[in-house]
Amino acid sequence: MAILELLDVPVSWVLVQFYTFFSLFMDPASGWTWAMSIIGLVILMRILLIPLFVKQIKAQRGLQIIQPQMKEIQKKYAGDRERQSQEMMKLYKETGTNPLASCLPILLQAPIFFGLFRVLQYGIAQEQAIGVFAWAQYQDLVSIAHDATIFEVPLWATFWLAGVVEAETGTSELTVRILAAILIVAMSTTTFLTQRQLIVKNTAPDNPMVRQQKILLYVFPLVFAVGGINFPIGVLIYWFTTNLWSMGQQFYVIRNNPQPGTPAFEALEGRKKEKAARKAARKGGVVSTEEPDEVPDPPSVNRVQPKKAPRSKRKKK
Repeated sequence: MAILELLDVPVSWVLVQFYTFFSLFMDPASGWTWAMSIIGLVILMRILLIPLFVKQIKAQRGLQIIQPQMKEIQKKYAGDRERQSQEMMKLYKETGTNPLASCLPILLQAPIFFGLFRVLQYGIAQEQAIGVFAWAQYQDLVSIAHDATIFEVPLWATFWLAGVVEAETGTSELTVRILAAILIVAMSTTTFLTQRQLIVKNTAPDNPMVRQQKILLYVFPLVFAVGGINFPIGVLIYWFTTNLWSMGQQFYVIRNNPQPGTPAFEALEGRKKEKAARKAARKGGVVSTEEPDEVPDPPSVNRVQPKKAPRSKRKKK
């Protein structure tokens, strides 16, 4: 628990700084001001994670390249798991590939997620001063955040505790559950679409990881949907926002820098050919998008050298 408590300070500090900024032109007592602060927290965190996202892309490419070698190792040591693991680790070391790098952005988001969950669930919901809310200059913000609502629903409310919210605030239990359900569906749907985008567009059909990814395609949204009934409204906003960011960022990378051998790579090559054709058409030329056939060598021509006439004939002329 002590480790989780350490997360309260940085998460709550960033949240308060964004709240102070948005309060300059938004109602300080409104839940929308706090919601925008949560969105600001997401954007800042994802910007800081961009270098790790680049490493994730490189790691995924590296794993794609060594897939044939991984298949050979799995086939060769199919009955010896220990030797198979040793050979895999050796292959990773020789090729400079780190499979864990593809998980870094997700792993580093987890502390922020738990920190925000604690700030909302154990701090603002119970009006307890945790993190920077315990500092003298921010103590008054605890009650302000507790009373702030969006669509009359406080940010600390959960689907599961809708009855408690109604008893404490007077907000209809149905209203709380409708808003929470909408956000849970939005969070689960964007999780599904983000994972599907990666599998369909940027994964080679012969990649042995496809089967595992397809399983996770349905497992992750289901886990979020079930667990979401205990997530505060503010956490649901956080996760939905970070999913939207992931979808946009992933779309840009897949479209402009896809992995070779994937549908996205073929689509990129097709766009390049079309662009070249349009450019040539504007200049008045014609560029074929088909692969050029072999051009046969021109037939050889033997040049006939002129012969000099005999001297007797030249004299007669």
